[in-house]
This record gives sequence, C-alpha cells and structure tokens, in this order.
Amino acid sequence: MSAIAAYIVINVDPILLRLGPLTVRWYGLMYAVGLGLALWVTAPIAERRGTPREVIYTIFWSVTIAGLIGGRLYYVVQNDPLAYLSHPERILALWEGGMAFYGAIFLGVPALYLLARLHRVPFLPLLDTVAIFAPLAQAVGRIGNIINGDIVGYPSTLPWATAYANPGAFVRPLCRPPYTGCTAFQPAAAYELLFSLGLFAVMWQLRRRNWPAGLQFVLYLALYSIGQLVIFTWRDNVLVLGPLKQAQVTALVVLAALVPIALYVLEAGRGRLTARDQGYGDRHESQAGEAAGG
Repeated sequence: MSAIAAYIVINVDPILLRLGPLTVRWYGLMYAVGLGLALWVTAPIAERRGTPREVIYTIFWSVTIAGLIGGRLYYVVQNDPLAYLSHPERILALWEGGMAFYGAIFLGVPALYLLARLHRVPFLPLLDTVAIFAPLAQAVGRIGNIINGDIVGYPSTLPWATAYANPGAFVRPLCRPPYTGCTAFQPAAAYELLFSLGLFAVMWQLRRRNWPAGLQFVLYLALYSIGQLVIFTWRDNVLVLGPLKQAQVTALVVLAALVPIALYVLEAGRGRLTARDQGYGDRHESQAGEAAGG
C-alpha cells in the first residue's frame, strides 16, 4: 500500500501463495485466522457458561460450516443469482470472496440450536457467546476483503479513499503507474472492519452483565443491523426497495423481528438463575468447574 495525496493505492495480490494448481488467498487466510482467534478468545467463556470444552470444538466446526454455506448462499441470492446459476461451480467458490453475514446467522443459529439440544448444553448462553465471537472473527476477515477489493463504496475524493492497482483485485478500473488520476472508492470494507472492532469491544465489556440468557445476542444483532443500515449508504450495491439495498432491507426486517424476541427473552429471564449460577459472574470466573455446572 502507498499513500497518495488524494487517496490510498492498494497493490497487493489477493493470492498470497501459489503451489502448482493450488492457491492460498488472503481472503480465506484472514477468515481462517479470524475464526481461530475468535474461538481461542471465546471458548473459555462458553466453557464457564456450561459447555464442556470438547463439545465446544465439535459444535464450532459444524456451525462454522453451516454459517459459511448460509453466508455464501445468501450472497448469491442477493447478487445476481441468475449469473451464478449459469455457472453453478462458482456458487460455493468461497475463495473468490463474497459472503453475506445475515445468511450465516439464518443458517448458523438453527444449526447451533440443534447441536446444543443434541449435546444437551445450554443454547442461549452459547448464543450470547456468539455475540462476542462473531464481531471479532468478522473484523479480522475484513482484512481479506480490503485486499480483494470485493467490498467498496462509491467513487470518492476523500483522502482515505482507496484505489486498486493489482490485476487480481475485484474492483475496476485499476490504478496504473504513476498512480495519479486514479478512480478511488469509499473503503467500505475498512468501515466494516472498524465497526466490527467497536462492536466486539462493546460485547466484550458486556460479557459479565447479569442479563437474561440470550439478551446479549439480541443486542449484538440489533447493533449489527443498525451498523448495516449506516454503512450500506456508502457501499456501491444495487438498490432493491426505493433507496434501500438488500442488506438494509434485511436489517430492517431483523430489527422488527428482534422486538418480540427481546420481550420474550426478558420475560423468560425473570426469576431465573443469577449470573453466578449461569457462569457469567466476574468474581467466580476462575472457578470454571463450579460455573460450568450451573
């Protein structure tokens, strides 16, 4: 990357490593690193909330696969599905970039519920742990989007706007040497990264609150949806309903659905176990065995 007076030029090959016919892409690597880091950070929290460590890993892999499939399919649905149907081999080409997080939620949460029932572990505390896991994984993964150039905003003259020079980048037109007079774009992926980091910081601070189980996830999804409403005003996506883009329409539907869900969670949480019993407490975090049994 090089700083220019009017914009930032990104000239990084999205393919990190070529091994004969195999390639290692920054996009896939960053999401793998993000998932691994988020698991490392949140596994102890899930264990304190009543899920044995070996079950955590079993559930993680299954839910991750469901989330990746759901995220990709929802991206395909909202991004010219006919073009993908004409080239079906590209539908699950995750390495190309292109994931819609709402799709990961829509398929991942039911998978998490079924697996929690199967392994007889508490579902709602696990869901609250996802509220910490998801924004951290997303933040790291957005580095891959920045390198790919697959998430950009409208053309911009802002000093932090980004222009792409590498032929492997998704965005066009490319910026050519001497890198003057290039078309630069709002760095929507960087906005997503910063927002995800901020959301992770909020969820991390709230992890010990004595709230009804499930409420932290509801708050997370509400804040995420509000963020999508704002960030997509700068993203260069197709309008589908008046001035709204698909993610904004989905965000509004999710926000409306969260109202009765939040009321149900609050009502169901009345008179239940204390934060200490649920493993949420601050003073008893070192007593993992006691908390996990609550």
